[in-house]
Amino acid sequence: MAHHNSIKESSYKKLAERINRFPQGAVASDLLFEILKILLSEREAGMVSLLPIKPFNARKAAGIWSIKEEEAKKILNDLADRGMLTDGEQDGDVLYSMPPPMAGFFEFSLMRYRNDINQKTLSELFYQYMNIEEDFIKNLFTTGETQLGRTYVNEEVLSADNALHVLDYERASEVVKTASTIGIGICYCRHKMEHLGKNCNAPMEICMTFNSSADSLTRHRIARKVDVSEGLDFLQKARDFNLVQFGENVQENVNFICNCCGCCCEALIAARKFGFLNPVHTTNFYPLIIEENCNGCGKCVSLCPVEAMTLVSSNDPDKPLRKKAKLNEDICLGCGVCLKGCERKAIRLHSRNERVITPVNSVHRVVMMAIERGKLQNLIFDNRVMFSHRAMAAVLGAILKLPLLKQAIGSQQFKSRYLVGLIRRQNIK
Repeated sequence: MAHHNSIKESSYKKLAERINRFPQGAVASDLLFEILKILLSEREAGMVSLLPIKPFNARKAAGIWSIKEEEAKKILNDLADRGMLTDGEQDGDVLYSMPPPMAGFFEFSLMRYRNDINQKTLSELFYQYMNIEEDFIKNLFTTGETQLGRTYVNEEVLSADNALHVLDYERASEVVKTASTIGIGICYCRHKMEHLGKNCNAPMEICMTFNSSADSLTRHRIARKVDVSEGLDFLQKARDFNLVQFGENVQENVNFICNCCGCCCEALIAARKFGFLNPVHTTNFYPLIIEENCNGCGKCVSLCPVEAMTLVSSNDPDKPLRKKAKLNEDICLGCGVCLKGCERKAIRLHSRNERVITPVNSVHRVVMMAIERGKLQNLIFDNRVMFSHRAMAAVLGAILKLPLLKQAIGSQQFKSRYLVGLIRRQNIK
């Protein structure tokens, strides 16, 4: 019996090690092993731990697992049905990939109500792993400069002048309008908190996925497919509840936008706990308080999801008890939600001195994150298969676009004369 348990533990340990090769990995702990045991059987954990990081087809998986391709297809499709893999067609072939824990298969496990696993126990384990232990969340949101997600400004509060400075990719509405597929699922964060009796009254069915992620999740019934009109309705509903739009930190082909409350959302909880470490990329605005209009009502304070607004004394000798709003710009997300509560027009959005840099696409973001977290070699090399030429070119292309300092860091990690030579030639040109 002890031997059997060690085999099981070994399978989950190997899977945890495989997961941690991602730029946004997961800190191994007993809690992570318990989470994985709910999501996967011992055999499945061992099989998934053998899969490459890069996208692969059923033939590749069958070869790794030493089984027939048809059997591999059934296993892979079942894993995709449960959100442990995503899939999509490319050049007539179905390619599978394992999403990172977050944003990825952690969320997918609670994006719908299901009875094949114990979602209450899973939620309790997630809460312990993320909200109590904190190592995972701290590593995910505070390591490196390039973060997983960014904030979208509330478009309802933009002035005509503000609107001139907002690029299309900085508008959540534009993400909805241009997505090839839109999926709506249950909010993982509030669903988790519901099982703990800690959820708020914000809408549950409001988690938005787009493009390739939405295509896979809707086909496997993890999310519900909607059209642009309904997608925009959900976005408006989120704003009506003063939720913050937090999405993938890319300009093109955004895969998710969460509609976040300050009490349940992991990203906003991280922003409150570790705000000085800038765990979430801000918008290019911050709220400027017009003190002569402020009466200290405190509505902006109650609306701010990261406690960047506070009330302080107005130092008015005629009215010694009078308060005024004060902003901590260092932790402000620039979401603009605070403006919605101000009836005296005492707040307006002001452009930040330096524009926030947003990676172009997922490859660019992942390479940047990998370089900053010391995991670039995991993207370039795999212990079972080298990257395809197309994937290698995409990774190298992203590296070559980086500033010289980051290129140097990447070169040290990659330890490749080929990469160093490419960078040098690129810089000479």
